[in-house]
This record gives sequence, C-alpha cells and structure tokens, in this order.
Amino acid sequence: MKKKSAIFASALAAAGMTLVTAFMAAPSPADAASPADAVPTAKARIAAHFDLSRGQLPENIALEPDGTADVTFAKARQVATVSPEGRTRILATMPNPADGGVKTPALGFALTTGIVRAHDGTLYFLYASGTSDLTGLWRLRPGGTPHRIAALPADGLPNGLALDERHDRLYAADSVKGAIYTVPTRGGEASTWSAAPELAAKGFLGVNGLKIHKGALWATNLDQGTVLRVPFGHTGRPGPVQTRATGLVGIDDFAFTGKGDEIVAALNSPNEVVRIRRDGTSSTVLNAADGLQNPTSVALRHGRLYVLSAAYTTAADPNLLLARLPRSPQAQAQAQAQTQTQGQ
Repeated sequence: MKKKSAIFASALAAAGMTLVTAFMAAPSPADAASPADAVPTAKARIAAHFDLSRGQLPENIALEPDGTADVTFAKARQVATVSPEGRTRILATMPNPADGGVKTPALGFALTTGIVRAHDGTLYFLYASGTSDLTGLWRLRPGGTPHRIAALPADGLPNGLALDERHDRLYAADSVKGAIYTVPTRGGEASTWSAAPELAAKGFLGVNGLKIHKGALWATNLDQGTVLRVPFGHTGRPGPVQTRATGLVGIDDFAFTGKGDEIVAALNSPNEVVRIRRDGTSSTVLNAADGLQNPTSVALRHGRLYVLSAAYTTAADPNLLLARLPRSPQAQAQAQAQTQTQGQ
C-alpha cells in the first residue's frame, strides 16, 4: 500500500502544508497534561486486522445492538460489518468513477466516509468521488443495495455524518468547503445548515466528525484542532458556534462517554485517543503502543471503546481495536478517597 501512502502524502503537500510533520512535531494534549491528570492507558486488544493492499482503510463506524461494527473502508470504497469476533463481511462496494477518483478534492481518490445506523438497521453513508453522479449521501437497507438519496457538491469532501431520527434528518460535514449540509432521511435536495467560519479548513480539512447531543450538533475541525458545539434554534437552524476545546492536533471523529459533555476523540497523526472533559482539558487514553495506526473514529457501548485505525500515513496495520474505557481521573480520585475512608 506504498502507493496509497504516496497519494495521501502528495495530497497533503498539494494542500500547502506538510500535515504529518506538523502533527508529529506539535505537542499533543497529553503532553501538556500534568502527571496528576494523566489517565492510565486502557487495556486494549486488536479485534480485527484489515487488508492494506485491498484498500481496507477503516474510516468511520456505527454500532449494531449486538456489538457488530458497521464500517466504511475508505480506499476500497466499501461498507462492511465486523463481528465482535473479528469476522469481516462486505455489504457493498461503490462504483469507481471513470477517472479513478483523481478529482476528489484534497485526497485524489474516491472514498467512503461517514456512516450512521437507524434503529431499523438502515445504514446511511457518504461517498466522495469527485464526480457529480456519485458524490453524496447514500442509503443501504438490510439485505439491499445502496442508492444515492441526495447529491452533494462534487468539488467538496463529504466526511462526518450524524442522524437525527426524531426529526428525520441527516447532517453531513463537508471538510473541504467548511460547511454542514442537512438532508431529510427520505432523501431529497441537500441544503446548507451552517457555513460558519469555525468550520472552515486552514489548508487541508476543516469540519470533520459530527454528533447530535443534548440539543446541539457537535463537530470537530481537523485543521483548527477544535471541538465545536452548535445549538439548534427553535426552528432547527443553527445558533452561534461555541468552541469547547482547542489544541487538539489532528482531531478526527469522536463519541460521548455518557458523562455530560465529556467525549473521547481520535487524534489521527499523533496516534492517540484522548478523553476531553467539559472544561476542554484532555488526557490520553490510548496511544501507538496500544496498536493505534492513525485512528480515525471511535464508538462506545457499555464502557467498551471501539477504535478504527486507517494507517493512512503509517501504512502498517489498519485495524479495529477494542478497549475498556478507564475511569476519569476525578472518578479514580473519588474511588481512592472512598477506599481510604472505609479503611479508617
């Protein structure tokens, strides 16, 4: 997969920045944390290894009730499932554009990106091909074949995806255009929900991961290293963007832990998964020593942490890693204090 790494590196250089060097040289949030704030690395295991030579670079994840992971394989242009035992089954392979996807902005190859799952098992996912006939939001019903339900700009890069089943709407992040689109779940014309400057790219990719949480759409911005909260107004339109965390080099997708606004997030080139607290401070949960290879996305289910690594620049071992999310430093301190009190 040396060719893939060369393409990715060339795309970064064409964007006017040496992203990998910048990411590796810049201090991570964990480097800035004091020892007292550090979280012990979670006990992790690699549940599945993917085939680098076949373009199985896992980009995004959605979980089924039994713990099966629905994933997109970016370079292979595929949607697949990975069982808790690590068995991979391909659900769909997207058509390759006639030019091989070279017109796809920022990257130069066609790729599947964000994926979400509805309660009835329907999968929605994004495909960026650089062509107007394929780029957009696609739907895959159980046992069916994928169909595009909304076109998105061919000169953009649809990336993160969020589903609001209560209001039958989907939200898609365009990392090149720095915009968030919205589309009804039944399909139709996409409309721009927000193009706030906080979503913009600064040389490569801007708004990335998306999640709906407590009356707001949350987003990450890879270039700006930020976590953003955009509240929904009374009419469903976006309120003022709130920056909730900064300095998160290479931040990709994320998930809420269930403890208020606390999240865990993948930092791509630094090879880290971090816990980001409500006040914006962060600490490392997993790193390269645990098997991370450019982590792209995370998911949580009953304290089990799923992490996809795409090996975009390491070109070593794309994989699915499972770990137990360790307790926060505050929870550990409270437990220790309680133990000491009981022992007195």
